Amino acid sequence: MIRKILIVFLLISATTLLAQRTSSSPYSFFGIGDQYTPKTVENATMGGIGVAFNHYKYLNFTNPAANAFLRQTTYAIGILNNDLTLKTADTEQSSTATSLNYIALGFPIGKKAGFSFGVQPLSSVGYSLSNYTYDAENELSSVTVYSGDGGVNRLFGSFGIKVSKALALGVEVDYSFGAIENSIINQRAAVALATRHKEESVIRGSAITFGAQYNKILKKKRYVNAGATLKLGSDLKTTGDEYLYSLTISGAGTDIPRDTIATSKISGAYKLPIKTVLGIGMGVYDKWHVGAEFQNQDALQAEGFINNSASAYRYEQSNRFSLGGFYLPKINSLSSYFKRVTYRAGLRYEKLGLAINGASTDSNFTSIEDFGMSFGLGLPLKQASSVNLGFEFGKRGTTANNLIEENYFNVRISLSLTASGAQSWFRKRKID
Repeated sequence: MIRKILIVFLLISATTLLAQRTSSSPYSFFGIGDQYTPKTVENATMGGIGVAFNHYKYLNFTNPAANAFLRQTTYAIGILNNDLTLKTADTEQSSTATSLNYIALGFPIGKKAGFSFGVQPLSSVGYSLSNYTYDAENELSSVTVYSGDGGVNRLFGSFGIKVSKALALGVEVDYSFGAIENSIINQRAAVALATRHKEESVIRGSAITFGAQYNKILKKKRYVNAGATLKLGSDLKTTGDEYLYSLTISGAGTDIPRDTIATSKISGAYKLPIKTVLGIGMGVYDKWHVGAEFQNQDALQAEGFINNSASAYRYEQSNRFSLGGFYLPKINSLSSYFKRVTYRAGLRYEKLGLAINGASTDSNFTSIEDFGMSFGLGLPLKQASSVNLGFEFGKRGTTANNLIEENYFNVRISLSLTASGAQSWFRKRKID
């Protein structure tokens, strides 16, 4: 009965949190918004490593082959709180957003395979940007406001199986869905009416990821792991409506539509190229692990969107390098609870695949980079369950070239509830 109540609670939480705006970043203006790399709190607190990591009770969203090593059924839910400080050359402001990180279930299938499925955000849009234009006498001539809201979520199913003692293979299929609204409002001086150009887009798409892990067992429970994934290129198809109309803006700041100038249907696509992830790791089972990971993806392509202006920005190759690990003093300690706590830490550097022209010249593009440091705790509960806490400090972007620097502090928390094997969860009980 408790498990049934838990499932209902998790589904309600997922529905509520997925409906919220989860980004305050001005960089969510571009493409499908502020994108999230699929990772658990455990992986995130180790710098994001996961492609060469597996565990008998923790889920792994980075490499589907890791499902083959699941030996316990695990329910998992993760929450992310993002405190963001935005800086330009002369201004600063802060915001906070809370979102669902994921909700998932994984379980073993026999002794050589495992399966997991769940839902998580793929991207979030939540920006409001203003641009002021002045005439030759330095008088304000026009104001343009760019705003956006919405995002894309994904449902996924992931399967892994051991094909030999050392090698596991996996495949993941996901379906992405969501809605994004982009808007541009322009108000000119001495003109009574403003104009608004708005897109309301519905996004749908699917993708397939293949993964592999190789595990070499050494003496004294030591091991060396290698992992790789290949996510095939896919399209996120977009349909919707485009509007151009005049409006007045009330003293309270609300829009009062007047005359419709033009309407049309839109049909576009975000073309996501092939993504590869490679990683290595080593450690001692239930004692320590250290690993490194590299991710690479060619430039995204977008078609048919009003926020796609080649003179303002361009897409480029993206990559990520992560380094991290964990340390568990003594998993079965009876004398000290803190010896049974898992301590995690990591570093992450990313080139986001986005270059912005902040100075409005043809060649002055600045690549957006992201650097983060993370650490976390795995707090054990009864029956191998755990609460995982994660903290991450980082910086994205720069104030150079008239751009915006983001300083962020992320707090992550997840609950992992486990049971010994799939049978104990799905077997019909004789006595309840």
